[in-house]
Amino acid sequence: MFGPIAVYLGLAAVLGSETYSAVANGWAIPTATDIAFSYLVGRMVFGAGHPAVRFLLLLAIADDAAGLIILAIFYPSGELAPEWLLLSLVAAVGVFVLANWLPRQLDRGNQDRPVSTKMRRIFSFWPYLLAGCFSWYGFMMSGLHPALGLLPIVPTIPHADRAFGIFSEAEQYLTDLLNMIEHALKHPVEIILFFFGLLNAGVEFSSMGPATWLVLAGLLIGKPIGIFLFGWFAAKPLKLGIPEGMRIIDLVVIGFVAAIGFTVSLFVASVAFDAGPVQDAAKMGALFSFAAAVVSIVAGKLLRVQKQDI
Repeated sequence: MFGPIAVYLGLAAVLGSETYSAVANGWAIPTATDIAFSYLVGRMVFGAGHPAVRFLLLLAIADDAAGLIILAIFYPSGELAPEWLLLSLVAAVGVFVLANWLPRQLDRGNQDRPVSTKMRRIFSFWPYLLAGCFSWYGFMMSGLHPALGLLPIVPTIPHADRAFGIFSEAEQYLTDLLNMIEHALKHPVEIILFFFGLLNAGVEFSSMGPATWLVLAGLLIGKPIGIFLFGWFAAKPLKLGIPEGMRIIDLVVIGFVAAIGFTVSLFVASVAFDAGPVQDAAKMGALFSFAAAVVSIVAGKLLRVQKQDI
């Protein structure tokens, strides 16, 4: 994320103080990665079985999670009233204790887990939905963006043991509440994301301006530079290594794949700028980031990525 920010603000400064002051507030736009489209392109470039695809997914999820934190801190939706966040905290702690921790405590020593089973059969996901509504309202009243409101509730939802590894195929066979909610929301979220992109991307080609090229440069140049440099630093000087089957040079290709901003970048652009020519120009940059798909495929060929489909 430092790569895109540095490229965006650096080039804005080169363009002059007037341009810099007009576009500087959009520095967070190119930090985003569209998880769905990046995953699709990643599978095309590396193959479904390549470890780089799991690395890309984890990177994109962490990227967007950090982006939501940036959204909360640097782009408040109103005057800050942090005391309202106590409502979110109470909702999260309350639903965890009453619907998760307490039934498990009552079931201690009983492998049939009758209380937990009865709790899920009777109430299902409704306690968490109710807590989510309270948390969402608390965030809205606090001045932070309400899109963040459900985040405190997610860790409170009961889930199965994940010891078999992240993004494992075994997850599709789990029946825990978190997995059930995730699969139930999959198609509605895809439909909502489609209409979100359709409605928020409605800008004309004449809207192109400095913000367009800054967002595009931040994504297409800053993302690969940031991912490669920090990935190399973690793998080599810090001796943390990389996933087995991946090469250091694959980080460059992953960087190009992660440069697809689209929906998340559109969302940040709509928050960073007031409606008008600068916002429209920034959105054009987010739309043009689809060019990263073509660049990723070319980079994969040039750097001799070996596709692994199994």
